[in-house]
Amino acid sequence: MGELLDFLVIIIAVLYLIRVVVRMLLPMLFQKVMNKAQQQQQNYQQNYTSTKKNEGVKVDYIPQTPKSKIPDSEGDFIDYEEIK
Repeated sequence: MGELLDFLVIIIAVLYLIRVVVRMLLPMLFQKVMNKAQQQQQNYQQNYTSTKKNEGVKVDYIPQTPKSKIPDSEGDFIDYEEIK
């Protein structure tokens, strides 16, 4: 019976120690992960803005728009109401 009690005390002590260690290390781990993610985001934004400044489109020629298939003599479309 004494061995069972010793075993339970040891298990409870180990679980308590694990809990204390996790409470200390987990915030540090999260802080490290957050700093790394922020650094990657800043690097991405710097690379994106630097490439965006250098990009540009130069238009040398703008083709003329094709004429409408409906001749001007046909007139404009007029909305109407149907009377019953």
